[in-house]
Amino acid sequence: MKILAIIPARYASSRFPGKPLAFINGKPMIQRVFEQASKAFEHVCVATDDQRIYDAVKQFGGKVVMTSTEHNSGTDRCFEALVNFSKESGLAFDVVVNVQGDEPYIQPEQLKLLEECFSYPDTDIATLVKRVRDKEEFLNPNAPKVIVDKNCNALYFSRAPIPYARDKEITDEYVKNTKLYRHIGLYGYRSTILERICSMEQSFLEQTEKLEQLRWLENGLRIRVAETALETYAIDTPEDLESVNRMFLD
Repeated sequence: MKILAIIPARYASSRFPGKPLAFINGKPMIQRVFEQASKAFEHVCVATDDQRIYDAVKQFGGKVVMTSTEHNSGTDRCFEALVNFSKESGLAFDVVVNVQGDEPYIQPEQLKLLEECFSYPDTDIATLVKRVRDKEEFLNPNAPKVIVDKNCNALYFSRAPIPYARDKEITDEYVKNTKLYRHIGLYGYRSTILERICSMEQSFLEQTEKLEQLRWLENGLRIRVAETALETYAIDTPEDLESVNRMFLD
């Protein structure tokens, strides 16, 4: 199974313009992400719509492809990058892993969990989940939750606290003693599935919850999940950048 890890990277950001080029302990963020992904996969590529990011990746010796400025999501950008990179390299890939460009210390172990999901032939898409830590996280609409069946396939994603505890008070103790999961936004796709989902129209559930993975479920695709206990450190704001710089020293 040949895997291509793609890191979508845009310069424009309402909360943090130029984020991929922000320095994390002496290196651009995009370089940190690229290096971490390269510990898990042989083939890694940055997908960008900005010449400054393209030049920065070339400068540190990474692989990068230019993509359209018109994409509505990182998923769409990944598909164009797959097509472009395959043409340039002459290689065909079975699976694409979408690596978030704002997690400079993403753990290779988490990325390998996605790869393992594709050892099951009925897996269309793979993603990660993590146990919810406390009541605050469970009730936080910015931390999507997910319900998983007995075969480790996602049943539903929601910004609401699911499953609804009809006869229970939501307390830290309840959350601690119940298997409740939040979604970690890393994805892997079979290449043929990636092409399909980029041609799907937005669905009712997706538009309602603002979660694109609901479109895939509504269209009957199987999303396999793997559980991780590792923390992720996403950078959304300059304040996050300062925090991560203090947290990691290398």
